[in-house]
Amino acid sequence: MKRPQGFDVPTETPPVSRAKKKTSAPPAAQQAAAQKAPGATRQKTPRATKQTVNGDSPAAPNTPGAQTGEPLAPVLPLWKPSSDPEASDAQHDDRRGGATRRAGQEARAARRHARAATRDRRRYERDEVRRFTLRSRRRRTIWTVCLGAVALLVAFVLIGAFSPLMALHTIDVQGADRISEDDIAQALDGQLGRPLTLIDYGEVERVLGTFPLIRSYSTEASPPNTLILRIIERTPVAVLKVADDFQLVDQAKVVIEQTPKRPEGYPLITTAEKDGDDTGFTAAIAVIDALPGQLRKTVDTVTAGTRDDVTLILAGGARVVWGSADDSELKAVVLEQLMKNNDPKSVSEFDVSSPESAVVR
Repeated sequence: MKRPQGFDVPTETPPVSRAKKKTSAPPAAQQAAAQKAPGATRQKTPRATKQTVNGDSPAAPNTPGAQTGEPLAPVLPLWKPSSDPEASDAQHDDRRGGATRRAGQEARAARRHARAATRDRRRYERDEVRRFTLRSRRRRTIWTVCLGAVALLVAFVLIGAFSPLMALHTIDVQGADRISEDDIAQALDGQLGRPLTLIDYGEVERVLGTFPLIRSYSTEASPPNTLILRIIERTPVAVLKVADDFQLVDQAKVVIEQTPKRPEGYPLITTAEKDGDDTGFTAAIAVIDALPGQLRKTVDTVTAGTRDDVTLILAGGARVVWGSADDSELKAVVLEQLMKNNDPKSVSEFDVSSPESAVVR
């Protein structure tokens, strides 16, 4: 039986010479010594693969030395330590300095992140505190504003009451015609130098009461140093004869002026009243007030024996029977119309005591 091809046993085995074995040892020893040297890198040597010829014996290793029989070249190290210790220390310091710088940068970055996180946390806490205390802060603000306003008001009152900056320096009198403004201001000079809020208005009233021509008045404090005094004088309406003098009086029978000569332009009132009885005078004044302006100027005398017996004497001599002071406005209109239709100089008497049935005589 024939063997398959490739399984035949070789007839002769090539001898391996001792010289080749001896020459291959030194390169191996050199390679081991190079690997033991400090700083050298181990160089891998490819393994020899076993090959069989016809399956009986392995082939020689696939290496240059094994093929040629020459010794292997020594393997040089990739890094050789420096023979200068100072240069080695400098390199070591450089590597250590670089690591230190990197560590410092990382530490600073970490601190920055930590500070940023702390700021964010504090900001968030402040926002939360403001959100939860909004109502209390609003209430506190309202109370603060109210108390501040009250304090300012009190301070203003105190300053106005006691500060010399608000003292009275000028009295401005307005509306005086028959009365001298200087006389009024001089009469009130006792109030000068006082703060406007401390002016004695009772004393002012007492002083102005000594002026009979003043019917009423009003005062106005004008900060910082002025008092405005507005005067309403009495209006003369009639003349009274007292003994040998004539008194110009107003509606309240207050004497405005007294002269020995009768003032022109005002009617003379005569009454049959006793002292202290002003009924006739009051009726006469009511009739005079009801007369229109032009008609009043034509009246020369008003005689009032009683309240219901008032008679007018016109400048032309005509007599007007008025009667009582009731319906004086209607009687004045009727009298004015009668005087337009009839010349007062040609009429002796107008009777308007009953205005619905007036009579001309």
